[in-house]
Amino acid sequence: MSSGCIAPGGNVRRELIRLRRVVWPLREALAALTRDAPALFSPGTVPCMRDLHDHVVQVMDTVESFRDTASGLLDVYLSGMSNWMNQIMKVLTVIATIFIPLSFVVGVYGMNFRHMPELGYPWAYPAVLALCAVIALGMPAVFKRKGRL
Repeated sequence: MSSGCIAPGGNVRRELIRLRRVVWPLREALAALTRDAPALFSPGTVPCMRDLHDHVVQVMDTVESFRDTASGLLDVYLSGMSNWMNQIMKVLTVIATIFIPLSFVVGVYGMNFRHMPELGYPWAYPAVLALCAVIALGMPAVFKRKGRL
C-alpha cells in the first residue's frame, strides 16, 4: 500500500488512523500560520487560509466520524462471530453431555471382570443397550423441554 490508497479488503480503520495522523499536523500548522503570521500573506490570501483551515477541520471531523463507524462495524462483526461461536459451543456441549453418561455405562460394562452380577442374566446385555438408548434419546428430549436445544 505504498500508493496511499485503501486496498479492497484492507484495514480501513488503520488507514483512517493514518490519515488522521497526516491531517492533524496540517490543521495545527494552518492555525498557527493564520493566527501568528498574517503579515506573511497578502490581504486577499488570509481569508483563503482561513477557508483552508476550515476545510482541514472538516476533513478531521469526517475522518473521526468514519473511524467511529469503522470501529462500530468491527464491534458488530465481532459480536456476530461471538454469537456464532456460542451457538457452536452450545451444540458441542449438548453432544458431550449426551455421550458422557453413555461412555460411563459402556466403560463399566466393557471391563473384563470375571464376577459381575449382571453377567449371569441372559437379558443383561440387551438391558444395557436399552439403557444406553434411553439415555441417548431421553437427554435431548429433556434439553428440548428445558429450552436448551
